[in-house]
Amino acid sequence: MLRMTNFMAYTFVCTVIFMYAGTPVTTISPNPPPPVKTCGYKSCPKLDPAKLNVHLIAHSHDDVGWLKTVDQYYYGSHTSTQNAGVQYILDSVIQELRRNPDRRFIYVETAFFWKWWGEMHDMLRHQVRNLVNSGQLEFIGGAWSMNDEATTHYQSIVDQFTWGLRKLNDTFGSCGRPHVGWQIDPFGHSREMASLFAQLGYDGLLFGRLDYQDKQHRFMTKTAEMVWEASPNLGKAADLFTSVLYNNYAPPPGFCFDIMCSDEPIIDDERSPEYNVPQRVNEFVSYAAKQAVSYTTNHIAVTMGEDFNYQDAHTWFNNLDRLVKYVNQREDSGLNVVYSTPSCYLKALNDANLTWPTKDDDFFPYASDPHSYWTGYFTSRPTLKRFERVGNNFLQVCKQLYALSDLGPEDKVDLNAMREAMGVMQHHDAVTGTEKQAVAQDYARILHLGIVECDIIANAAFNKLLSHSGPGAPRRDDPVEFYSCMLLNVSQCEPTEGQDSFVVTVYNPLSQAASPYIRLPVTGKAYSVKDPDKKEQRSQVVPIPDAVQSIPGRFSQATNELVFRAVNLPPMGYRSYFVSPSSSTARDPQVFVRDGETVTIGKRVRVVLNATTGLAAMQVGDLPLHQDFYYYAGFQGNNEEFVNRSSGAYIFRPKGSDPIRVAAKVQSKVYKGPLVDEIHQVFSDWVSQVIRVYKEENHVELVWQVGPIPINDSESKEVISRFSIDLATNGTFYTDSNGRELLERRRDARPTWQLNMSEPVSANYYPVTSRILIRDPARNVEVAVLTDRAQGGSSLREGQMELMLHRRLLHDDAFGVGEALNETAFGKGLVARGTHYVIGGAVSGGSPSLTALERELAQRKLLEPWIFISPAKKLRFRQWASRHRMEFSGLTKGLPSNVHVLTLEPWKGRSLLVRLEHILEQTDDSVLSKPVTVNLQDLFSPFTIVSARETTLGANQWLEDLDRLSWKKESNDINADYKEERQHWKPPVVTLSPMQIRTFIVDIHFH
Repeated sequence: MLRMTNFMAYTFVCTVIFMYAGTPVTTISPNPPPPVKTCGYKSCPKLDPAKLNVHLIAHSHDDVGWLKTVDQYYYGSHTSTQNAGVQYILDSVIQELRRNPDRRFIYVETAFFWKWWGEMHDMLRHQVRNLVNSGQLEFIGGAWSMNDEATTHYQSIVDQFTWGLRKLNDTFGSCGRPHVGWQIDPFGHSREMASLFAQLGYDGLLFGRLDYQDKQHRFMTKTAEMVWEASPNLGKAADLFTSVLYNNYAPPPGFCFDIMCSDEPIIDDERSPEYNVPQRVNEFVSYAAKQAVSYTTNHIAVTMGEDFNYQDAHTWFNNLDRLVKYVNQREDSGLNVVYSTPSCYLKALNDANLTWPTKDDDFFPYASDPHSYWTGYFTSRPTLKRFERVGNNFLQVCKQLYALSDLGPEDKVDLNAMREAMGVMQHHDAVTGTEKQAVAQDYARILHLGIVECDIIANAAFNKLLSHSGPGAPRRDDPVEFYSCMLLNVSQCEPTEGQDSFVVTVYNPLSQAASPYIRLPVTGKAYSVKDPDKKEQRSQVVPIPDAVQSIPGRFSQATNELVFRAVNLPPMGYRSYFVSPSSSTARDPQVFVRDGETVTIGKRVRVVLNATTGLAAMQVGDLPLHQDFYYYAGFQGNNEEFVNRSSGAYIFRPKGSDPIRVAAKVQSKVYKGPLVDEIHQVFSDWVSQVIRVYKEENHVELVWQVGPIPINDSESKEVISRFSIDLATNGTFYTDSNGRELLERRRDARPTWQLNMSEPVSANYYPVTSRILIRDPARNVEVAVLTDRAQGGSSLREGQMELMLHRRLLHDDAFGVGEALNETAFGKGLVARGTHYVIGGAVSGGSPSLTALERELAQRKLLEPWIFISPAKKLRFRQWASRHRMEFSGLTKGLPSNVHVLTLEPWKGRSLLVRLEHILEQTDDSVLSKPVTVNLQDLFSPFTIVSARETTLGANQWLEDLDRLSWKKESNDINADYKEERQHWKPPVVTLSPMQIRTFIVDIHFH
């Protein structure tokens, strides 16, 4: 269905927090339901092998924010915007399920359910538990929200599933554990998401949206159901049975029985002139027969619900009861209509014991008609996308600090607020940028409050860790204040600007030692930076570009940035640096570029600046890589037919195939110093850039700034950064899938069906969560561009890559938002600032390979060191060092570069949740792509692991109890030699294969 017909909802659960008593690792469900349980597959309805079994799936799609904010959706306020109230849906459904034991209902969004659950009295909770145990109420999906699959990172996806599944597991035990993924509304589907569902232990996935041509092809060839081979690295362990729903997730035409619908009810009073049972039965039988033609078994799934349906569940169930009764009474209907669930539908398909076709690519991009490619949302609201990525960074820091410092249960309220805020941000109308402006602002508010709560955690943790007596020491009476500077992106940080001396505590969330460059806005020109050993660190002061200083809403006196390198930061640890003004005279680093001069910066990697044009060329091996800015003029139409579709929040539709260059000549200034060389470029009064080459890095940073995008010409603009290099790529490029495995993309083509293309630009755009790259196989050369947020990208010509940075549109695309994507801030068009990281060279020939270096760089930029600022309070270095521990490592030693601690967080009681991952694919590196072992016993420095037990990825089921449905598939197995071996905990060594994630609940004892 088009989004314009949806009535979508959203709710944020602020602080409904439970305290958990000490729970041993042997207990994964602390609140077991009553012993009599007929949930799950045991509760499935009786089917008729001689008939077409119609599985009615009663559901409500409750968006966690879209046209209204989270709370507005939950409480049902602002009805003039949308008539939707989630609390009434749950109230009404529970009441109606109790009236008839045959009725079934599925619920998806744990964020909404948990808010509702926290408001219910014990008697109603008992009734709900009975409904769950009987299988009448079944949880499907189960994450905190139904996440997007294009713009989300796998770490955040795993986190929000973990939190949602934990709430269900703790409350309902095994009957609350979902068996099926239910991704009915995201705008395209990623291969990595399918892999994660398989690793979570799910038996299958149902979804609604795929390209209209692909859908037609699959229905014609009866391939709408398949085994998705979601990982060439994990093999069968990542296989996932997948079914495409026939009508997205809407009811059959004419069979919507919600109070918001206008379809005719089923009237069975034969005395009434309105009696219509024969007519309605005929209509339904005809529809079922039509749907059945597209599927291979005698089972079809018919969705009975829509956005925010069942606010008065009686109207739905009353009519569905009649539909089931009268269709089944008609002997010649050939139908057996039953209340069912996605789980029962998939179980019926599994029992059919058929051999299914396979798929090993993804479902991007999604198009709903020839001129509507949903590729604009890959970039929409770029600042919100960056804020979400920063939020993930800080959440990992926060969870690690909590676990390493042994904070008490009183601090979990603060941590849970951030967990839930990030869960909300993954929703397919949040990070996507496809919500109304007021809702986007509310998402930012929610995330900001989560960060504030996480700051409380960080302060409590550091005040324990800074104590010389260690993390188990009591809290200090004179706590140190730690400030997170959230506006470093615009070179603003009040603690560094308003203090003569301050302490910079740099926390490294990575599992290896790191040596990042730290940049802080300052008002002075020379500073002394001392490490914990009182050694003076080399530093450099660089001017802040004029374009940054003039960003609307920047309130800062800083004109310079202090740069120093935090060398060898401990893994999962911190080091503090004492910063004070220096009396040394700083030299002016500025170099003016004259016409006709060519300037080179960098040594390990070089950038050559042409002074005539002002453009820069980065050297990739012996090849120059050129970069420039362009914009597409967005199509503006009335949306009344396909050819008049406007470019909007969802849709990217440029007027033509050739973008417009922002500037022919660029103004440039060069700054050179001992740590970093920079080129400050001005392309126009709304596009600028800083090119940075750090002396010890093997990549180039391009810090772009776009906005306010001018609209005085009444033209929509979609701004890109284009990279060009002389490579023969054969129409092929590569993008990541949710920050994990790479997928090959072919220009103007799809792997499994013949593409008929009306939009040559937007049809070739794909989601780029972390990197896009091109290769020249003949030259053995590769160039990759890494991003700091989700963006849309493509390679439209040989040797080219482009990434969309920012969009300002003057028309809506008529898919439901109802307003143009015209973001403003401080009374002007929104300014977006971000970074691309360019790395390239020979593809193979050594270890670490270039691909391994790319993944390592992506990991470093995803989990950047978090900078905390503390006022020195007139203390000198010696006084500070005598009172505080200035260095700490959470690991006894760094892990190998191919292994990462994906998760370290407090769980229940004295237990922790620990995930380890192998970050390379099988083909990335000749050495580092091999399996690797890690000794968990002596890995963490503050505590000892007493016991451990392995779980599925979501930590809601012991791995030894996992029993997924097995599916037969066609012979084109992506990894036919792979043997699925369930690896169990063998104290204390863990073995990881390429791309494998292993999850443990561990009991610990602090030293």
